[in-house]
Amino acid sequence: MLSLLLACPVVGMLLVLASPRTAVRAIRAIAVLATGAAFVVSLKLLFAFRAAEPGLQFVERLPWIQPLNVFYFLGVDGISLPMVLLTTLLGFLACLASFSISERHKEYFALYLLLEAGMLGTFLALDLFLFYVFWEVVLVPMYFLIGIWGGGRREYSAFKFFVYTLAGSLAMLLAILALYARTRTFDMIELSQMSRTFELGFQQLLFLGFFLGFAVKVPIFPFHTWLPDAHVDAPTPGSVLLAGVLLKMGGYGFFRIAYPIAPDAAQWFGWGMAVLGMVNIVYGAFVAMAQTDFKRLVAYSSVSHMGFVLLGLASLTPAGLNGAMFQMVSHGLITGGMFLLVGVLYDRTHTRELGAFGGLSARVPVYAGFLMFFSLASLGLPGLSGFVAEFLSLVGGFGVWRWQTVVSVTGIVVAAAYMLKVVRQILLGPLNERWKALADMSPRELLSLAPLLVLVLALGVYPLWLLSLQGASIARLLAHVAGK
Repeated sequence: MLSLLLACPVVGMLLVLASPRTAVRAIRAIAVLATGAAFVVSLKLLFAFRAAEPGLQFVERLPWIQPLNVFYFLGVDGISLPMVLLTTLLGFLACLASFSISERHKEYFALYLLLEAGMLGTFLALDLFLFYVFWEVVLVPMYFLIGIWGGGRREYSAFKFFVYTLAGSLAMLLAILALYARTRTFDMIELSQMSRTFELGFQQLLFLGFFLGFAVKVPIFPFHTWLPDAHVDAPTPGSVLLAGVLLKMGGYGFFRIAYPIAPDAAQWFGWGMAVLGMVNIVYGAFVAMAQTDFKRLVAYSSVSHMGFVLLGLASLTPAGLNGAMFQMVSHGLITGGMFLLVGVLYDRTHTRELGAFGGLSARVPVYAGFLMFFSLASLGLPGLSGFVAEFLSLVGGFGVWRWQTVVSVTGIVVAAAYMLKVVRQILLGPLNERWKALADMSPRELLSLAPLLVLVLALGVYPLWLLSLQGASIARLLAHVAGK
């Protein structure tokens, strides 16, 4: 089933490449069917998944490069399955949003499907060599999506994204090579079982190498400066996948690789992770507050919200790690929705300056309702998924890193301020006469946003569904890191 899941976007990409350049409707239909098929397969995985079992399921393992002991090794557990579901859902919804792309459709949708295949492979791979291949595959289509179909300083932003991420990837490659030289295997499961035989100094070097690779993706301060430029200049579907999935690849790397393979170093670096999480939360929130560009504000809010993932990870407690994992899913849904809403407004007005709007709630009430909902979810309103994620991360952090957690809470207050600023400047006050003929959301735009709204509400009201899915695997990871 996992190979079938990977095959959906790959086959879709090949069909798009085989289509005539002028068959725009057929190309769009192929892309929607391919991403939709991947989503259906991921739902089949969910219904067949046994949540009470902490181990890997649906495992596929075949020899690939035998002289190097490299395997085509795939599997999912409670840590990777939520990420797979998030990727296929956002991949499908952002594909619907891609109908606004007006040029070079064939190249766009081929690269888009390659991007989804790379993201899915990253979450499914259990061989470090295979993981690294998928990790690097993601770079190429995203570089072109920003550089060709973006706006503003798109070439500069694409170049910056590529160089930053590649630099981090090279540090991770050195850690992988050091592991291979020591163990002669790329098997993540074997490596985690051997981890207690690695001395602390070796584990610390490994952790630093993996940390640099994942820190750029998360992104962790001060490796974050590529993110606002890439977000602002990327096309709307690119921003959705960048915030919703690509940032989570860094957080997932800590769960899947850094913590299991270097457990003693993970404990040793806990204090530093907590401090960096605190800085991300507070710094990201204050910089978001200062923005006048709607899209840049949402981009900096991502820096702040991903800080909760770091704080939860640093705690090494059940509440903290569950909160970190929950935040990755919740943030993907909420920020994906926010970027889609930015795109809806920009397609109509061709501006993202918050000061250019005002009073739109009377003119576009459906859009206003969606923006109100996702803004409240982003600021952590109880009853919505953002609150559950942040609360669990803070509970986990407070028991271990008290002052870092206390300082981090100020980020939530500032988040309320900047999201309410968005609502006030766009929706409230007198209507700007420039927008008196503004059209409300189309059925396609509603279809791309409604599932995210339902999921954010459902996870906020009944978080146990996701917590029970990931709980057994996180408990197993915690026991491994603690040496039990």
